[in-house]
Amino acid sequence: MREIVLDTETTGFDPDTGDRIVEIGAVELMNHLPTGRTFHVYINPERPMPQEAFEVHGLGDDFLRDKPKFAEIAADFAAFIGEDTRLVIHNASFDMKFLNAELRLCGYPAMPYSRAVDTLELARSMFPGAQNSLDALCRRFRIDNSNRTLHGALLDSELLAEVYLALRGGRQPGLVLESGPLRGSAGSGARAQGGAPRGQRPRPLAPRITEAEAEAHAAFVAKLGEKAVWLRYGDPNH
Repeated sequence: MREIVLDTETTGFDPDTGDRIVEIGAVELMNHLPTGRTFHVYINPERPMPQEAFEVHGLGDDFLRDKPKFAEIAADFAAFIGEDTRLVIHNASFDMKFLNAELRLCGYPAMPYSRAVDTLELARSMFPGAQNSLDALCRRFRIDNSNRTLHGALLDSELLAEVYLALRGGRQPGLVLESGPLRGSAGSGARAQGGAPRGQRPRPLAPRITEAEAEAHAAFVAKLGEKAVWLRYGDPNH
């Protein structure tokens, strides 16, 4: 399944008052994994860049003056996202509103809002009442966003792709899989992130099964033969 993780940067908050897109970044996913294909372009908004927007994005009039207008990149953008590929966007209504405004100005049909998966809505349903900005989600899922000193569309798309994977259950906070022996085996150096190596308990936990249950299990394992997994990894009575 092909998906496009997408982000835009703009001159302001409302295309109906003349604000325009100044940057688009997009990352292609195939079966929820990045393929390495990206789309990234800076755009001349054909209007001055407000000071407050410059402070957020670091994109000024001098930098944007010689960049292509949206009409000049519209065909390449439309080809990259395809006609019905799912779009993964954080706060999708904002970006979709701007993209559709730009597409209409170029004579392209507007995209249906149902085409977008809103990761902000996903995060709010999973973590109600918590902060669910992109930075907050990166912190929650321990995704390195140290390079995000300014808002940049491509970097934000790459970070959002990791957040999207985490929201779908592909990453769990604190879960670290390291190579080497399994935790608890002899010589294991595995440890939980930020924690110390775990040793054996000073006093074993009391068994939580009855003697009759242990005997029934042992009889069952005996019927499986010498290659039974319980015989290879421990006493079948425990």
